[in-house]
Amino acid sequence: MPDGATEPKKGRKLDQVLEGARQVFMSDGYEGASVDDIARAAGVSKATLYSYFPDKKLLFMQVAKMACHRQARHVIETVDFNAPAAVVLRNIATEMVDFITSEFGTRVFRICVAESSRFPELAREFYESAPMLLRARVVDFLHIAMERGELQIDDVVLAADQFHELCKADLFLRMVFSMSDNFTRAERDRVINGAVEMFMARYGVKA
Repeated sequence: MPDGATEPKKGRKLDQVLEGARQVFMSDGYEGASVDDIARAAGVSKATLYSYFPDKKLLFMQVAKMACHRQARHVIETVDFNAPAAVVLRNIATEMVDFITSEFGTRVFRICVAESSRFPELAREFYESAPMLLRARVVDFLHIAMERGELQIDDVVLAADQFHELCKADLFLRMVFSMSDNFTRAERDRVINGAVEMFMARYGVKA
């Protein structure tokens, strides 16, 4: 599959192609994913696959972006931003931690890191479509909470980055170094609650 910089065309089989590609990328990795296997998993011909994605990097990025955008939409649709700041942050943290430690999130991250030296734009685009997208959502909420007088923050972007890092405590390094691929609800909740408590202790407005 040649490497180019074209955008995928729209069509009735686009979702079908993306789902097939997701299955193959997750099982075989970026380098191991073949056109034949992706087409077979998607239930389309190679010609159809090429017509949508002449570039394997583009196909992988679309798979990653699709999952990240789905997560962002889920946060927007399910989180009640009118709730107290600590409640909203806990809900956002739960979404972030669950995605980071999910099988899909873990494998996509590892693929991007593994391919970053040969395809630095691959890792950069993933960073912009995943962590940056989540940060934007957190920044939006922090402004809302500040307007309501619940938080006092000088550097909102830095605070959003700090919150993201707090949500990765312990779990992320264990995942990166393959020390553990499965985390219990109790392990995840321990990090989530600690992140929210520390963030509120630093930026929360005392009654």
